[in-house]
Amino acid sequence: MSEYLFDRAAITRFHFTGCHFDAATGTARLDYAFDTGGVFSETLVFPGAPFALDGARERAVQAALRTLHLIAGVSYYKAAVPETIVLDSYAIDADTAALLTGIYENGLGEFAYRNGLSLRGRIRFPASDAVEEAAPALGLARHALVAIGGGKDSLVSIESLRRLGVPQTVTWIGPAPLIRSCAERTGLPLYNISRTLAPELFAMNAQGALNGHIPVTAVNSAILTLAAVLHGFDQVVFSNERSASYGSLIEGTGEVNHQWSKGWDFERGFAAHAKRHIAADLNYYSLLRPFSELAVARQFAKTDFYDAHFSSCNRNFHILGERPAQRWCGVCPKCHFVFLALAPFMPKPRLMTIFGRNLLDEPAQIAGFDALLEYREHKPFECVGEGRESRAAMAALAASPSWREDAIVRRFAEEILPQLDAADLAVAPLLRAEGGHAIPADLWEPLRDSFGA
Repeated sequence: MSEYLFDRAAITRFHFTGCHFDAATGTARLDYAFDTGGVFSETLVFPGAPFALDGARERAVQAALRTLHLIAGVSYYKAAVPETIVLDSYAIDADTAALLTGIYENGLGEFAYRNGLSLRGRIRFPASDAVEEAAPALGLARHALVAIGGGKDSLVSIESLRRLGVPQTVTWIGPAPLIRSCAERTGLPLYNISRTLAPELFAMNAQGALNGHIPVTAVNSAILTLAAVLHGFDQVVFSNERSASYGSLIEGTGEVNHQWSKGWDFERGFAAHAKRHIAADLNYYSLLRPFSELAVARQFAKTDFYDAHFSSCNRNFHILGERPAQRWCGVCPKCHFVFLALAPFMPKPRLMTIFGRNLLDEPAQIAGFDALLEYREHKPFECVGEGRESRAAMAALAASPSWREDAIVRRFAEEILPQLDAADLAVAPLLRAEGGHAIPADLWEPLRDSFGA
């Protein structure tokens, strides 16, 4: 690659130049360009090639590929956020354009906030007037591609599907040893997709490109959807709780949701798009959607099978930068929240063995836990539960002989608890399922019963 020259001020247009899938090698190429430079390409490799694709399957693969092309473009569009978006090689209908506008506006919410930008009304995907014919059913097999991230949530989904008798393949993207360790622990078939970002992106970042959080789950959802169609599977399953639909309330700004693409609005819109434009019998859903983080934590605590393998610490998954020497760094919001969420549901020695320390007895961690409680600070820009869940969990610990003398719990009981309404601190109501979901009807009742047990 020759040196890529990037001048954000000179850029006015972002081009989706094209996308291609090679069925012989399982390689997908996604091409993009700004109006000031050449084409740059992202590549993905889907194991299982060569793929034999008939007419209907081929059309579904192309539809899934275009969906991936459009959503994955967010990684590159954000570098300059130009006012004009151009589709060079295909057209999309108004519904698809509206979906993409929502993904880019909301999924880049934290990015916009941190960079002092307003994206409302700026992002406009060009739509064709043509009305597309709805995609047919492909006769997909009953089989779930289940996204695994190495944390407790996906492991709860995997074990739930196992109990429900749903055939599944555990799926992840990129070379992540920790995720592979968790995936291998399940004893299920594994599927690891390779993704290589365009190297020009890193050159742009070095030359002053705008940077920040993108809707990663939206991108991964599109990747797994293409994989499901390639292999003839009818389910793409994620593990996002209802708390993902709620963001951080920031004074003077409003709500900014770090995990918007894990929320119900994205799930509902993407699932409808997949059924209409890719395959009528393709089901995209989160198995944990109607449950709180605390309900999932209680479910995870019922077995210690994954205690030595899982980690939700995001420092393990940075593309660049420092990684913790252990599975838990102990100082990030994810470590704080997972420790707090599990504490009411498992013996203290077990939790301290998992983390290697007692985070709730370290006064230096007070500010981090205050943010989870939404006390003098907004909820962290991380995939953590709602403030009410953290407050309920901490209140439960304040009443527990095992935890109430720990520094952060004791300080909560003395300083924060007297300011709260006791009626809002009960854990039990937070363990009930509620809200919309897209879980298949034949799975819903037994799943709900297992969480209630």
